[in-house]
Amino acid sequence: MDCTFKTEEGKFNYRVGAIIRNGNRILMARNPGETRGDMWYSVGGRVRFGETAEEACLRELKEETGLELELERLAAIHENFFRDAEGTLYHEISLFFLVKVDKKLASLESGHSTTDGPDGEVLEWLDLSDCDDKQIYPEFFKTTDFSKEKDILHFITRNKTR
Repeated sequence: MDCTFKTEEGKFNYRVGAIIRNGNRILMARNPGETRGDMWYSVGGRVRFGETAEEACLRELKEETGLELELERLAAIHENFFRDAEGTLYHEISLFFLVKVDKKLASLESGHSTTDGPDGEVLEWLDLSDCDDKQIYPEFFKTTDFSKEKDILHFITRNKTR
């Protein structure tokens, strides 16, 4: 069971994400079949009850890339407050891990998908020098080079909609 629950005020999510950067490229996911198919987001997902954040991140990486990967370190904590398209208020805590990029991961082609069907999630390498006009979640992926940071960074985002 995912660590997510409803309250009278809204919904809480506990999730993990992967920071997969190779030079100036970052591996992101998107769902072209959704109405917001132009939104890219981190590889990752919700933590399951009884699962550590690291275990959840490794599971999500395997599910979404098909590869057994290795984490480098915890790089960021993100507190995110937003409303979805239906108006539900969310309080989300995400832990983001730097991923060690090996040869298999570096050679993963854009358009790679481990989900079935034409509307499934696809992975794409984005050039960070050409992302100003792209909708990327979380936004701090565009401006933060986590490989140069030594500390765990803390981000807070308050949006009315997402």
